[in-house]
Amino acid sequence: MDAGERLGAIAVPGTVIAMRGGLGAGKTTFAKGFAKGLDIYEDITSPSYTLIREYQGRLPFYHMDAYRLAGDEDFRSIGAEDFMYGKGVCLIEWSERVEMTLPPGCARVTIEALETGERRITIEDPFLETIGT
Repeated sequence: MDAGERLGAIAVPGTVIAMRGGLGAGKTTFAKGFAKGLDIYEDITSPSYTLIREYQGRLPFYHMDAYRLAGDEDFRSIGAEDFMYGKGVCLIEWSERVEMTLPPGCARVTIEALETGERRITIEDPFLETIGT
């Protein structure tokens, strides 16, 4: 089971994952694993042009992409806060562009593409730290 799938499997309503990583780092691939952990088996695609894609599984999953947004004001104007504080879970690609709108204590996932072709995934999640995982 990959890191995204493991995180999706333990996600609870209100979980927000702030994704970071350069172009081609693997953010959307991570999102696919996350969706699988939520029992979502439809094709997960990048929301670069639609900004938000919604999927139904064990919990509603809102996959967002802030790459084309000018910043926090744009992010709020598309109703992002309604999704982040709802009954589902959110995964936000390019989250560094909307840092001021992210909820306190959200999980942060950084993916780095290494020269070897492998990926380094760093997960900082206050929830995981409190349950000892």
